[in-house]
Amino acid sequence: MTKSKKNREEKTKEAEISEGTAPEEDVGEEGAQEQTENVEKKDEAFEELAEQNQKLREDYLRAFAEVENTKKRCQQEIEKNNKYAIASFAKSLLSVADNLQRALDAAGREDAQGTCESLVKGVELTQNELTKVFDKFDIHKMDIIGEVFDPNFHQVIQEVEDGSKPAGTIVAEVQAGYMIHDRILREAMVVVTKA
Repeated sequence: MTKSKKNREEKTKEAEISEGTAPEEDVGEEGAQEQTENVEKKDEAFEELAEQNQKLREDYLRAFAEVENTKKRCQQEIEKNNKYAIASFAKSLLSVADNLQRALDAAGREDAQGTCESLVKGVELTQNELTKVFDKFDIHKMDIIGEVFDPNFHQVIQEVEDGSKPAGTIVAEVQAGYMIHDRILREAMVVVTKA
């Protein structure tokens, strides 16, 4: 046998051994025991990995379920907060509604003397109560008479000629504008001077 042929056979044998496809040789009793131990170790390692895999899968499913439950709870909280966000404001307005009802009741009595005076007084008290509620929630009326028209805060409904004031000056307010904190709640409807 030539040297190159012998080298090829040895390389083929080494490859078969490393791939585990070599024909079984008579390894003896000690080799058989070693092979059995190796197989048992591999089986144990496989079982351990399978257990770890199962545990990780269960942990993942548990965490996923917890995240889904948290999302549902948060969504319910958001819906509840949106639904009842103005409850405090609405509760504060109840006293205004009560005062308006009292004023109407007083105006409706036939035996009441000075009905107009009572009605005016009741409406003034109600307006004062409403102003307190607005102040509590930082809602304030815009003071705009004499200012220059600003389309961000005002809506022009009429223009009038007035030579004594520059063009675009607000001379009358048809409907009051309101701010809440630093945002516009409602634009003011105004009358301005023509150019």
